[in-house]
Amino acid sequence: MKDSKRKFVILHSNDMHGDFFAEVASGKGELIGGLSLLSGYINKVRKEEKNVLYVISGDMVQGSIIDSEYKGISTIEIMNYLAPDVVALGNHEFDYGLPHLLFLEKVANFPIVSANLYIKQYNRRLMKPYHIIKKDGFEFLFTGIITDKILDALKQDELIGSFVTLSEASREVGKICNAYKNDDIDLTVILTHIGFESDLKLAKMMKKEWGVDMIIGGHSHTILEKPSKINEILVTQAGVGTNQIGRFDITVDDESNSIVDYEWRLIPIDNRVAQPDKKLTEYIESFKKKVDDKYNVMISKLSRKLTHPVREQETSLGNLVADAFRDSANCDVALVGSGSIRSKELGPVVSLMDLMQCFPYDDSLTRFTVTGSSLLEIFKHIMRLENRDGEGECYQVSSGVCAVYCDEDNKLVELSINNKPVDRSEFYTICLQGYHVNNSEKYLNITAKQLNESGQTKVVSTSAQEVLEEFLRNNQNIYREVEGRLIYK
Repeated sequence: MKDSKRKFVILHSNDMHGDFFAEVASGKGELIGGLSLLSGYINKVRKEEKNVLYVISGDMVQGSIIDSEYKGISTIEIMNYLAPDVVALGNHEFDYGLPHLLFLEKVANFPIVSANLYIKQYNRRLMKPYHIIKKDGFEFLFTGIITDKILDALKQDELIGSFVTLSEASREVGKICNAYKNDDIDLTVILTHIGFESDLKLAKMMKKEWGVDMIIGGHSHTILEKPSKINEILVTQAGVGTNQIGRFDITVDDESNSIVDYEWRLIPIDNRVAQPDKKLTEYIESFKKKVDDKYNVMISKLSRKLTHPVREQETSLGNLVADAFRDSANCDVALVGSGSIRSKELGPVVSLMDLMQCFPYDDSLTRFTVTGSSLLEIFKHIMRLENRDGEGECYQVSSGVCAVYCDEDNKLVELSINNKPVDRSEFYTICLQGYHVNNSEKYLNITAKQLNESGQTKVVSTSAQEVLEEFLRNNQNIYREVEGRLIYK
């Protein structure tokens, strides 16, 4: 009698963000992370095990100057070398625009799935909604769900829409399962990019009849000790970057179309578990040499190293960037999206490459004149506790601002500029990046009409990167520190 059970290994990554190179572990002298070591481990598992799948749950691109210089093409070519079996979209796959994403899809040698991204006018899905992998007589169905953040990046493209609430996304999964999951499908996996807490909520919405077995997610950069099991669905993700990879060793039963046994581990990627993939190292170095020749030039010397360890709090590096934008815009307040600062630290020597890696988003800067009432509403919104959950849009602010928020009372208790309380009836100038202008109602709780109603709107720069570069070139030996611009009680 034929054995109805088979063992499979599913390796999974998410939020790799162009984390190409290995680093030396502090105090240990060991290499950790980097795509060459990751590729070495994947190659090792593929040799050791008969049935191996490797999947990625979004955000392959952005975060590296090699990525930004080639607008993601270099990353997709390197991903081709890793040869994932199926990939889902993350919000950063849209950073270079929708037309370029469609080009990147053509460069990819692997399937990219998304069930809930639509061309609205024609009610047609933009990407392949599902992918079935046949291995050792078994069939796995994969589909993908994207976070609503992609709509924020595509605000100006009215053709594109998405079913973005969890209930709508769950119905899209149901459509795929109802139409394509038959008796031959042994395992059903959703690759998501909506954050771990949203993954848990999504799992609760799945109907048993749809037969979803796993949700492998990303976006919230969550590190887990073990998967959660909700509604008989295993839910997991693998942190951020390439310092680790998730590994499922599962036994699947062909008769019941279900997982009958599993073990999950978060595998640290270092030179103890694998040797670097030399061919991939050489391939990445070919990109790096061209980038080094262009960007490896010193532009500034800070008096000390500045850091940006967390997005949800004031940081010394965030203060520097906000002050540069304030000076350029000649405004009362400059807000900088914390997520647009991609480096944990900068300096004291700053090369052009360091700057591009730290601030890869070349966006516009616009100055608006708003009432004190509007300014108070903005700070109430961005400082609220529920916005500081790892998935919210948080900000760094310029010098002269002191904002105090009480978490216990959910209340903004103070907002002053240059030691003067903000007056609701007065007018103030505020500088915003283009991305946050386009999404002002969602991220700042202020409409486009409110931003522009004074009639004193001005685009002060079409390149925030150039503003920051010139600020650093012309301000040597400067520093910033955390000084109480944003205070949470």
